[in-house]
Amino acid sequence: MARPRSVDRREFLAGWAGAMGAALLARAPLDPFARRHATREPQEWDAGRVRHLLPTVSDSRILLKASFTEPLASAPSLNVGSRTFPGRMNDTRGRYWQFYATELESGTTQALSLVAADGSFLCEPWPLATFPPAGANPARFRLLFFTCAGGPEGTYEGIGERSGNLPTAIRSRLLRRALSFRPDAAVANGDHIYWDLHSWSGQLTGALSRRAQISDFDFSAPVLATTNEAALLAAADPQIVPVYGTDFRSTPVFFLQDDHDHWENDAAGAFPVAWFQLQLARATQQLFYPEFLADATRPRGLPWSSESDRGEISESFGTIRYGRLAEVLLYDVRRTMTLGPGAVFVDASVEEWLVRRTAAAGVSHLVHAPSNPMGWSAGKWGEWYPDVLDPAAGGLTTAVPKEYWQAGWLSQHDRLVRAMSGMRSRAPLVVSGDLHAIGMGTMRRSGSFDLAANPVTTVLSGPIGTSPGGFPSVVRGLPSTPPSHLDVDEAVAPVEEHGFTLVDFLPDRVAIRLFRWDVNRQPLEEIDRLEPFHETELEAP
Repeated sequence: MARPRSVDRREFLAGWAGAMGAALLARAPLDPFARRHATREPQEWDAGRVRHLLPTVSDSRILLKASFTEPLASAPSLNVGSRTFPGRMNDTRGRYWQFYATELESGTTQALSLVAADGSFLCEPWPLATFPPAGANPARFRLLFFTCAGGPEGTYEGIGERSGNLPTAIRSRLLRRALSFRPDAAVANGDHIYWDLHSWSGQLTGALSRRAQISDFDFSAPVLATTNEAALLAAADPQIVPVYGTDFRSTPVFFLQDDHDHWENDAAGAFPVAWFQLQLARATQQLFYPEFLADATRPRGLPWSSESDRGEISESFGTIRYGRLAEVLLYDVRRTMTLGPGAVFVDASVEEWLVRRTAAAGVSHLVHAPSNPMGWSAGKWGEWYPDVLDPAAGGLTTAVPKEYWQAGWLSQHDRLVRAMSGMRSRAPLVVSGDLHAIGMGTMRRSGSFDLAANPVTTVLSGPIGTSPGGFPSVVRGLPSTPPSHLDVDEAVAPVEEHGFTLVDFLPDRVAIRLFRWDVNRQPLEEIDRLEPFHETELEAP
């Protein structure tokens, strides 16, 4: 790929500041605009020199990503109870660090603290619980799902008056409302940043985008330890750090990457992703949010997994295991997607793992959480389904071929859906990311396969930061609808508003609650009082 034209770094920063607000260049956690729109709750926890904290856990391990207001010349440490674990620098200046703690007691609230090399505390201590062991029988597990929390800073002047993505302070406010329900963990399913390097037109990508030009990436150089590192941080940091801050310090979070996290839209010509953008995606994860910890039921050696002093870590495929109560399978469909006669979204070894775990006994509830939604189509290229927009008919059709779309993707979809429906002792559930909507439906047919004996419930988890132009009905002229390949009973047809989903796993059922907030109709204060607009319970067949 050719190197883009040279743009002066000051021009990049000026363009970036103009797009996102000059105050974001400062180290203050909230600019004056953000303070106007932030929740008016007192900040009782002292973040000290910490800018953001994002932990993940298993039954015996913690992986924590953090950033600080100033670079640290010497490695800080994470104290977990009476044990100390050294920090590992993620960038080249010492502002971004990770901490890995092992051999912890399962199902136990740990006391954590971050300590500088001179022994001073970097922030106030805080609690974080490990998950119960695989053989435990907890009474409940509450999981928060959301998607599309990224995007450059937008503006909001009142009801119906905004442009761009939601301001990060409002995204934080939505997430704080979700956290007020005290979930045991959270799944951030894709699109944590939006900084596509190529322009998109129809089903294809084209020339370098304006964002690529102002950020002046050198596509021939490594990402870290070059000028690319500053460009990455300038683009990605304002989309992640102020959204989460330290609010999730006591809530384990599982980040799945999707198309925009690979610095591109899922259009033909962009995927499989170019090597440089793959390195950008990996570096973004390394700097800001945790990878997936090892799990005894996930085979070693899956694509994008590695062995290191942190154990076996996966970048794209994860497991949430909460005793014998629940297991959630997390999978990124972009990293291993292929084209051609044997095309798939997830590698064959990943599919084998998903099918095997779906059929396995030993857990009451098993959920699929792919980064690409099942159950609906927006007519775009990088979907499971062949449906495409027919401008003449004003809807989706399969009578017109979707250029560059791969039939193998749909074949893999059907194999996974059949495996889910085959769980005769469980209620199949899929909670997806990517699609800018909140919705719920029941899949009763997938192609020629009748799912009626054990239909699959599918949920669109809800977007946090979507811009007005990001909703399918705006960008394509129609809302998302079930594809012709499926029979779907829509309990909630896709709602193009901001929101999130809470799922409670109980021994005998799964309770699902959908939340929504309409930026064009509801004042900001209603975020702090949001209650579910739709609730349902799934009982095992």
